[in-house]
Amino acid sequence: MRTRVARWGHSLAVRIPKPLAEATGLRPGEEVILEVGGEGLVLRPLRLDDLLEAITEANRHEEVDWGPATGREA
Repeated sequence: MRTRVARWGHSLAVRIPKPLAEATGLRPGEEVILEVGGEGLVLRPLRLDDLLEAITEANRHEEVDWGPATGREA
């Protein structure tokens, strides 16, 4: 399937045809990852693994003590 690159403000944009969006499960507003691949750009949905990889000691918060268990949650 072919499409064209268009200008969008100071950036470039590519319109994803409906059959490709449906085949990949992409929806409007969904966050995606863009990467440079072997021969060009790779676009893929943002996954939980991507978010977990971003956790570091610098951005990880300390455990919070909410007090003793009061129900059956523990």
